[in-house]
Amino acid sequence: MTKPVTIPLDRLSPEALTGIIEEFITREGTDYGHSEASFEHKERAIRRQLERGDAVIVFDPESETANIVLKRDLNRS
Repeated sequence: MTKPVTIPLDRLSPEALTGIIEEFITREGTDYGHSEASFEHKERAIRRQLERGDAVIVFDPESETANIVLKRDLNRS
């Protein structure tokens, strides 16, 4: 089994980064408590997590897919 690879943000074009974030939001959804957050709010929140290093983008060579995961969850696997 091939181990997923962490992709540094500066290795992605702005368009690719936005595409990964948007795809993650529509696929995974997120829990923002009692009120529903707008798509733009979710996008900004995820982008901040990526910029702070709280979340990372990983690429799985076997499935050829990218995903966003919390850094603490990545360290557990």
